[in-house]
Amino acid sequence: MALVVVATLIGSLYSDAARNNFERLLTAHLFSLIGAVSVSPDGALQGKPELGELRYSGPLSGWYWSVEPVSQNLTGELASPSLAGHSVPEMPVSQVPYDPSFTRSYVTQGLNGEELYVVETEVVLDNHNRVARFRVMGNLSEVQDEINDFRAQLATYLGIFGIGSILINAAVILFGLRPLDKVRRSLADIREGRSSRLDTALPIEIAPLAREMNALIDNNRRIIERSRTQVGNLAHSLKTPLSVLLNETRTMNDSHGRIVREQADAMQVQIQHYLQRARIAAQRDSVVFRTPVTPVLKRMHRVAQKLNPGMKVEFRNGFQGAVFAGEQEDLEEIVGNLLENAGKWGKSRILMRLGMKNGARKRFEILIEDDGPGIAPDKIEEALKRGRRVDETKPGTGLGLAIVQDTVREYDGELHLGRGALGGLAVSVVLPLVED
Repeated sequence: MALVVVATLIGSLYSDAARNNFERLLTAHLFSLIGAVSVSPDGALQGKPELGELRYSGPLSGWYWSVEPVSQNLTGELASPSLAGHSVPEMPVSQVPYDPSFTRSYVTQGLNGEELYVVETEVVLDNHNRVARFRVMGNLSEVQDEINDFRAQLATYLGIFGIGSILINAAVILFGLRPLDKVRRSLADIREGRSSRLDTALPIEIAPLAREMNALIDNNRRIIERSRTQVGNLAHSLKTPLSVLLNETRTMNDSHGRIVREQADAMQVQIQHYLQRARIAAQRDSVVFRTPVTPVLKRMHRVAQKLNPGMKVEFRNGFQGAVFAGEQEDLEEIVGNLLENAGKWGKSRILMRLGMKNGARKRFEILIEDDGPGIAPDKIEEALKRGRRVDETKPGTGLGLAIVQDTVREYDGELHLGRGALGGLAVSVVLPLVED
């Protein structure tokens, strides 16, 4: 915008200066013409004006002068060779009157269609009141062409200057922002598990930021370690009492012993589940683990085949390079619960598929379905509640789908239940990928 303003201002100043110089030149030629013309003794115009401009000699050049008698006692007419016997029409005085110095100027059309700027005056030549009209005409189109050429060159040079300035500024900005880009890459490495600290080899303006970030990372790491220690202590302190309870129930063969044993088992599962959630929450948003998905699913597929010998367990892999942004134990827990559930309810077939999930974020999908009775749409929400069992005839604690849902939610994933192509329940799990 500044260059446009500068170009407009310079172009306007140059245009005004060129026109003013042009008008002053013609006025000077007019005075020279007046000084070079006189009246002969017999009352005729005479003189050989030399105005110092060769264009007055070229035929129809657009530069002309003429001297014409106005009073009755004056005869003859003088004209520049460039007129070649032609005459330029004059503007009526009623349209362009004389100024106080008895001079007037106007623009008219030339002999070749160009614009002529005319400076005109009437002068008394002698004591006999012989009056003549002096006219000097210059090619205004040439001046306008020069102005246009100047503006074109000015625009070209300023355009080159502007482009050069933009490139130089872009280079300076990119070079100046390289340290920030280095910080961005370091943060990405930390987020994706390739590094644990920021590189502090930075300019002095940014180095304090890197040090503060490293201090924050160290603090988070200490919090995680402290949380994991507390989780381990809690697990150890609960392990022995639960083991004692379970051992005691083995000596109780009545219904009370069975109830205590079932509740102790449920307590053990729930404690393990909440310890798992605490571990996931502690590690979340700190360091992203990298777990290749295909090897885990292949191993879980082999386990499911062994646990369900009378069923056809199939695995279709549509995304070989999937890498889960989380821990392997969590992925195994999700898939294991779903395969266990499918083996419990399926009749003869279980299908597990891995694929890419289309969307703005990078994610993958694991779909596990069976040919069992499935879950009615109005019962899906009930099945996801903790401890709820849709069918009490099957063994279990009612925690499988709830555990899967909580674990998936901790990773900001998605869990969907519905009717599958095999006729039974289809469970879709969408989890985040590691971003390269």
